[in-house]
Amino acid sequence: MLYSELKNKVLKSLASEIESRRQEILDANRIDVEAYNGEDASMMDRLKVGEKKIDGMLKSVLQTLSWEDPIGKVKYSYSHPDGMSIENISVPFGNILIIYESRPDVTIEAALTAFKAGNKIFLKGGKEARNSNLILVDCWHKALIENDVSKDYVQYLDYDRKATQKLIATNPLNIDLIIPRGGEGLIQYVKENTNIPVIVSGRGNNFCYIHDSADAEMAKSIIINGKSRISVCNALDKVILHQSWKEKKDQLGEVIDAVRNSGIELITDEAFLARDFHIDLIRSESVYYEEFLSSRMMLMMVGDVESAINVINKYSGGHSATIIAEHGLDVEKFLVNTDCAAVYHNASTRYTDGGQFGMGAEMAISTQKLHFRGPIAIDQLVTNKWIIRGTGQVRK
Repeated sequence: MLYSELKNKVLKSLASEIESRRQEILDANRIDVEAYNGEDASMMDRLKVGEKKIDGMLKSVLQTLSWEDPIGKVKYSYSHPDGMSIENISVPFGNILIIYESRPDVTIEAALTAFKAGNKIFLKGGKEARNSNLILVDCWHKALIENDVSKDYVQYLDYDRKATQKLIATNPLNIDLIIPRGGEGLIQYVKENTNIPVIVSGRGNNFCYIHDSADAEMAKSIIINGKSRISVCNALDKVILHQSWKEKKDQLGEVIDAVRNSGIELITDEAFLARDFHIDLIRSESVYYEEFLSSRMMLMMVGDVESAINVINKYSGGHSATIIAEHGLDVEKFLVNTDCAAVYHNASTRYTDGGQFGMGAEMAISTQKLHFRGPIAIDQLVTNKWIIRGTGQVRK
């Protein structure tokens, strides 16, 4: 097991490698971007690496450097009447496999999180980001070798689909945990075809409820910010309006105009909105479940906060939801009863991120309730074991 000082030496070397090889990283990414022939705008957004993304990688490394090592923490201790000491301590999971699409920065951030928590990580990136991923993994390997640490701690699986499917099914690498970070098809395939424990980094499809008491200017700002990036899982897709906004047509019109002027395409299931504000009327229930990953946004109306909560709990991905309202009982109802990993009052869903929560680099955002919910960072990539020290005791 690696000790904290050695882990941090590796991370310092990694930061130096990334900084000194900026241009190589940008050049490799340019090859990937130019080779991508798909029409998925959100995929392209995730694929691109610029100076700002490299700065983000470096920031994540430095944050992780400063984070306390989670391994060996005593979670519980007990002095047994027979004279034994009993402790429960945090230990690494072991071997972690992450399967992800397009985002080269995951190659740095996911491995950072796993490494600082004492795990070995197997990275299975998408073919569209292959050149970018390979140079970033080479940065990792040079940092590990420089500090006499095995390259096995960070391994890139340059596998095709068939080899990846075999890996998931037969587990020749003794994987202890899989994190599929991609679309619903990938997540469902992994869950159905492996016996390895899985942490689900699920879909977004995030909701905003505009309460009767909501400030219109605040609503504009939060809704528009929710679509500031279309490719991320914390983007906003659905806006639920309290019925009272039918009587606030001037304010509602200002909100709708501001949203449209920001480049967001609006659809609705509400005849009033379709008629009075010339928004396309949608009747298919499948749209309620859909994570758009585009500039599209859906507006709907409900009569009260309980109805808004019911809609969110039925259709959302369990990721993030926000209420725009003055303080009051309805706000507390929303925060307590909305079944999402992150629930906000008067703030954008775009904050659901390990770095924004002060957790440093993140592996993923879990939408399941076991083993952890929300951003998966260093402290969440551990399990525990019991250490019992005796002097020959036997149970009577």
